[in-house]
Amino acid sequence: MAALREALEKLTSLSTPPTIDIPPSHSATYAAWSLDTSTSDFCPECRVSNPIEKYSEGDVVCGDCGLVLGDRIVDTRSEWRTFSNDDTSGVDPSRVGAGINPLLHGEQLSTTIAYTKPARTTKTTTAASGGASGRVLQRAQARTAESKADQSLLVAYERIGAFCGGMSIQNVVVETAKTLFKQIDDAKVIRGKPVDAVVAACIFLACRQCSVPRTFREVFAMTNVPKKDIGRVYKVMEKFFNKQGKGPEEAGAGDGGYKVTETTKPCELIHRYCSALKMDQRCAAVSVALAARIAELGSVAGRSPISGAAACIYMIGHLLGTSRTTKEISKVAGVGEPTIRNAYKHLYNDRAKLIDRTWLEEGKGDLERLPCA
Repeated sequence: MAALREALEKLTSLSTPPTIDIPPSHSATYAAWSLDTSTSDFCPECRVSNPIEKYSEGDVVCGDCGLVLGDRIVDTRSEWRTFSNDDTSGVDPSRVGAGINPLLHGEQLSTTIAYTKPARTTKTTTAASGGASGRVLQRAQARTAESKADQSLLVAYERIGAFCGGMSIQNVVVETAKTLFKQIDDAKVIRGKPVDAVVAACIFLACRQCSVPRTFREVFAMTNVPKKDIGRVYKVMEKFFNKQGKGPEEAGAGDGGYKVTETTKPCELIHRYCSALKMDQRCAAVSVALAARIAELGSVAGRSPISGAAACIYMIGHLLGTSRTTKEISKVAGVGEPTIRNAYKHLYNDRAKLIDRTWLEEGKGDLERLPCA
């Protein structure tokens, strides 16, 4: 019996939980941790839940005893450096590459294989350049059909940007011209046409879509594509887009739809010509008003909008005392001096109907300044 009683006392002593001596400094923290037994980020050494994430080392350590609790953690914070070749200032850092370009084919998620032939062939330079296998892989990728299709588009886009840059055209026109080229290239409506002629026609049509029209002469002067070739391609493109797009009463200004264009009006050219002639804003505004009046009366009906715009500038310049010669206007508008004089004759004959009395107020305008036709 004594032996049995001694054995029971030993078993009772083993089932009693051991007493843990808690340091005074950690008593409050341990008490808070002991209330939530579901937590899994406590330190197994000091029994304190105070993990610290060190992203530079990729570890999670205990803030009290320094024990490493985890490794290879992923940094989910914002990135403070950029991997883009176009942005070296680091203003807009990104972890990924550029967005998908809608002007190219496919999802554009492929990898480009680069190969650079070393100047000196050694074991080190050959290994760095990828060796013979790198050259073979680059050639194989260059033969893919998708890259060839994108290559032709990139060549056309480069020409559009170069031509528009030479004509000082806004970026919105450049993007519109590229979009038009992509649409007609996908539809295969320009198969067999010269690329330069298609590019010139896209620029001409994009200028009209963006309400900054250019004449065939201006496009020809920059692209060196004959006006007849531009006109032929333009008619094919306009016929295609008129079927695919919207009418002028349905297309909004900013909905991205194609707007059916009309013939260029003289008032759309006057502001640009006046700016090139260094005429003030009042002369430009009055010239535009005069162009609107001759469109209603039909004073220069049947004549090109260029000659009508040039004649309006010539007439208003003399009326307001800021005259320009026919030679100066001819250089800017690209039309002959006799053409300007012939158009001016019709305006001079209808001057009583065309000239508004408000243009003559305060002595700013004088009919006596107008040269006789």
